[in-house]
Amino acid sequence: MTLVKDLSIEFLGVKCENPFFLSSSPVCSNYEMIKKAFEAGWGGVYYKTLGIFIPDECSPRFDISSKESTVWTGFKNMEQISDKPLELNLEYIKRLKEEFPTKVMAVSIMGSNEEEWRILAKKVTEAGADIIECNFSCPQMTSHAMGSDVGQNPELVEQYTRAVVESTHLPVVAKMTPNIGNMEVPAMAAVKGGAKGIAAINTIKAITNIDFENMTAMPVVNAKSSISGYSGAAVKPIALRFITQLKQHPELKDIPITGIGGIETWKNVVEFLLVGSANLQVTTSVMQYGYRIVEDMISGLSHFMDEYGFEKLEDMVGLALPNIVPAEDLDRSFKIIPSIDEDKCVGCGRCYVSCFDAAHQAIDWDKDNRKPIINDNCVGCHLCLNVCPVLDCILPGEIKFKEGREKHEVVMKHNYE
Repeated sequence: MTLVKDLSIEFLGVKCENPFFLSSSPVCSNYEMIKKAFEAGWGGVYYKTLGIFIPDECSPRFDISSKESTVWTGFKNMEQISDKPLELNLEYIKRLKEEFPTKVMAVSIMGSNEEEWRILAKKVTEAGADIIECNFSCPQMTSHAMGSDVGQNPELVEQYTRAVVESTHLPVVAKMTPNIGNMEVPAMAAVKGGAKGIAAINTIKAITNIDFENMTAMPVVNAKSSISGYSGAAVKPIALRFITQLKQHPELKDIPITGIGGIETWKNVVEFLLVGSANLQVTTSVMQYGYRIVEDMISGLSHFMDEYGFEKLEDMVGLALPNIVPAEDLDRSFKIIPSIDEDKCVGCGRCYVSCFDAAHQAIDWDKDNRKPIINDNCVGCHLCLNVCPVLDCILPGEIKFKEGREKHEVVMKHNYE
């Protein structure tokens, strides 16, 4: 049965029919693409970054990383900002907003100096944009006056944000680079400059593969290559970390965040909402599966809300944040010994090998019956649970308190689907 809940949510004062937006990227770079995306059910887009200049792109410009049977775990992109004339992009934006007035048109911009930022802000405002995103984070620009080099400079972030804010009445979002140790610093600079929201994260500087034939990285461009941005499922853990740190910072906790980085499924959607993202941006999964993935996200999120009793999307935003604490605040008074379901065990021996070679030699191997047996060396690390290929074969079991520690109630995770 099809279930669709009310997924509407307000972001920066703008009503969104759902939180699902295309992120500024190749997947939303012209009228036809965005029209198709809107018709598929996306709530809005962050139009591919507009600039004053048209980049001279290389070919090829994409590469992927994979593992075993997976097609993509990560995606490398050497493409820069929009390759279309500014005026043509502005025409597309105006036309799309006229034809889809209930969809949200956020537009990403990038200048190389303060004057360019002001010009771009004014032009996209006049074209009918709802939100402006300042791209301080693209890692593959050919100019050090643009992209992630700017995003690592808090003074420039504040200066350029202020220039945009002074040139528009629209809410402004600052898009942060993860190619930095402490994202809170430039984020606070953007807020000081007048940004009302933060976008996190953009792609991570990376090399996906080395080509043995040409002795360079991939993709190979006339026997050469370059470090550039990495996205996809592989960066999701890093995105969740940065967003959590932003939302837990006392000076940023009330700043709305649009979350980006490896969102592929409805479960990923819920994860980003729970760490504080009120708006979500997607690219790499669209490049694999097309715009229709939004249907799965809408359905999955609707069923999750129904199962857990959420009536409004905003009630979910940030719920996990109070339970993500500093390492020194974790309860270290006990260990949870895994329990092996012998009826489900297929005798593959992966838990035994991993525990012996990489943990605490806490599993004995009954070679006659091909059965693992947990011994007294177990410290409750749960490596065995994570390598077991059979769902629910190994689960948390007995709680053992460390010597001298007072017993108390312990909440465990039981569902590992």
